[in-house]
Amino acid sequence: MEDLIKLDFVDLAIAVGLMAGAIGLSAWEKLGLELNLVTATGRTILQLLVLGYVLDFIFALDNVWGVLAILAVIITITAIVARNRISPKIPLVLPLVWGAIFISTALTVLYANFLIIQPDRWYEPRYVIPLAGIVLGNAMNAAAIAGERLVSTMNAQSVEIETHLSLGATPQQAVSQYRKAAIRAAFLPTLNQMTLVGMVAIPGITTGQLIAGIRPIDAVSYEILIIFMVAASNLLTTILVTRGLYRQFFNSAAQLVR
Repeated sequence: MEDLIKLDFVDLAIAVGLMAGAIGLSAWEKLGLELNLVTATGRTILQLLVLGYVLDFIFALDNVWGVLAILAVIITITAIVARNRISPKIPLVLPLVWGAIFISTALTVLYANFLIIQPDRWYEPRYVIPLAGIVLGNAMNAAAIAGERLVSTMNAQSVEIETHLSLGATPQQAVSQYRKAAIRAAFLPTLNQMTLVGMVAIPGITTGQLIAGIRPIDAVSYEILIIFMVAASNLLTTILVTRGLYRQFFNSAAQLVR
């Protein structure tokens, strides 16, 4: 760890030159992405620097309440982003997504913490926060894809759903195929990642650990754990989100509400 070459603000300022080049290329090709690139660059710098200082404070505080507080904030933000991508107009989507992401993340992180990593304290910030952050980010994307797919499909196939209901099907039976399709669509990127990991490119987490001076075999071991955590969490999240979401489309009389 002592051999890590640290980057100061001058180094980061020079790194901005990469984005300046990208902005110049966009202007040269008349792509119209200049403003988007400037905004994205500014947000990246601001958000990551804020994150760095906040985590530095949490790590120094080394308190269970500090860890839980930062995790609660992250879960809430991810749930709001996923809710906005699914549909802000559907009632109870936010608590539904928040609960699904919380349950799946808590189960996978606690499983890894208590049975695999086994730190001296279960709330060890250096383990809990990074692992939970990775799982949460992936669970957010999975929830958004599954929820958006299910909502759009049910809106488009309302006549077919009502036909199934008129023939005696329950709401669960009427939307079963659409729900399964939404879960598969959301989980497919995870499967693709698991299939190609280590073959096409070195994963980001492994790359970061290698730069930090971790032995390659140790870095790869953590990458395996993280990928399995993400896969389990994503699948559980999509199952919970789609199960709760389709019920919002039916009233107490099992009638489709448009």
